[in-house]
Amino acid sequence: MDSLARLDGGLRATVADGKLPGVIAVAGDRNGTFYEAAFGARSAGGDAAMTTDTVVWIASMTKAITSVAALQLVEQGKLDLESPIFSLLPQFNEPQVLEGWDGHGNAKLRPAARPVTLRHLLTHTAGFGYDIWSAELVRYQAEHNIPGIISCQNAALTTPLLFDPGTRWFYGINIDFIGKAVEAVSGLDLETYFREKITGPLGMADTAFRLGAGQRDRLSAMHARTPDGTVAVPFEVPQEPEFFMGGGGLYGTAPDYLRFCRAILRGGELDGARILKPETVAMASRNQIGDLQVETLPPIQPTLSNEANFYPGMVQKWGFGFLLNTERDPYGRSPNSLAWAGLANTYYWIDPRVGVAGVVLTQLLPFADPDAVGCLWALERGVYGRG
Repeated sequence: MDSLARLDGGLRATVADGKLPGVIAVAGDRNGTFYEAAFGARSAGGDAAMTTDTVVWIASMTKAITSVAALQLVEQGKLDLESPIFSLLPQFNEPQVLEGWDGHGNAKLRPAARPVTLRHLLTHTAGFGYDIWSAELVRYQAEHNIPGIISCQNAALTTPLLFDPGTRWFYGINIDFIGKAVEAVSGLDLETYFREKITGPLGMADTAFRLGAGQRDRLSAMHARTPDGTVAVPFEVPQEPEFFMGGGGLYGTAPDYLRFCRAILRGGELDGARILKPETVAMASRNQIGDLQVETLPPIQPTLSNEANFYPGMVQKWGFGFLLNTERDPYGRSPNSLAWAGLANTYYWIDPRVGVAGVVLTQLLPFADPDAVGCLWALERGVYGRG
């Protein structure tokens, strides 16, 4: 496609201009991969080139894989969408809702109006949040010495709800609880479960919570925007965690993740390996939050995230594991396509109507970086012939 040839030039220019240290972009359809490219370096100012098999932290792109794991267990009757999920995890039972602070500065908590279900967790309507986008949680965690979720410590899962389950959409640590529920009913740790039931069957050999020697040899550095420019910064997800972070702990490559996207495009199957039934994929691809709407994520911690809203002014919904755009976007994506992203500016979309999917990976903070998002839109334009 001429538009994809032009895409090469645009991505190369973005890196050459110093807007990004490196970027990877891949796209495919139900039959295979039709675009792969990488530009720039794995570390700003470094000699190692960014390649299509470079390993990156895919962060919250992990969520879709953990959601698939839960839906597999729903298919088997081992998990139920509507049952109280914390009956499986009694250490997290009886969640409390944060209602603010009293006159002495103490947090005001009350019992949640209803139990948290798997449906609530899958759709980010349980009431949990992230401190990255919640000033209330920043304060509560500081006052109670609760570590952030990236620590992979169990204590990170002891924050209160911000609202009653089922009353609002807000992005949070929901999928980490799903990971623990998957472990509880399967008898496998999440890393083993993924390898045996999802990543292994799909041939996603470089996707894992813990980095092997071969992955480290191809690992991209993490970068941060600073007043002095874009610089490499120390970062690594704990390699001996107290729990595997089902909401954001995976490392992987663009070709690996495209295989996952293509399996969803094909109704849950790829190259003879079936990870979900077609009817389950169809269910996950529908609006599952009713009249609720996906909300803008505010820039509470600007070193970690800019304001994040992929489609300001557009009603956006959530399925089981995926963001849904309700209108055709300006770059070609069909209504009700599936998508999400990771904190270090990693992005993907799956368009079942047209039958295409794309993945864009960088390793840069803060999230929703305009240049990184621009690469996503550029890949879209190329895939849909609008480049």
